[in-house]
Amino acid sequence: MTLHAYATPACSYRCGVKANCTTSIERRIKRWEHEAVIEAMQARLDRMPGAMRVRRRTVEHVSGTIKDGMGRSHFKTRTLRNVGTEMGLHILAYNIKRAIALVGVPGLIAAMQA
Repeated sequence: MTLHAYATPACSYRCGVKANCTTSIERRIKRWEHEAVIEAMQARLDRMPGAMRVRRRTVEHVSGTIKDGMGRSHFKTRTLRNVGTEMGLHILAYNIKRAIALVGVPGLIAAMQA
């Protein structure tokens, strides 16, 4: 995690963001290198307040189901590559179970043969 430190001994009274600034000596602040990404995401959520509700209904249910299938434990493998493979297999299993629930085994086999 990289933090950038900014400081100025004389902040102009015309500064457009002075109201958001710290009152510490020399107005020193530290910002995470990806702070702008978080601010952009927050701005999008402010413009679309219902977006988080949609996410909760769709994505987070899937995540909970996959965790439940994993036994709510940690990954069994180590290293990023192996964990990525393990997660991919969990997602594949979820998708196959979901497809079977929607179209049944014969429908899934027919779709795979088409």
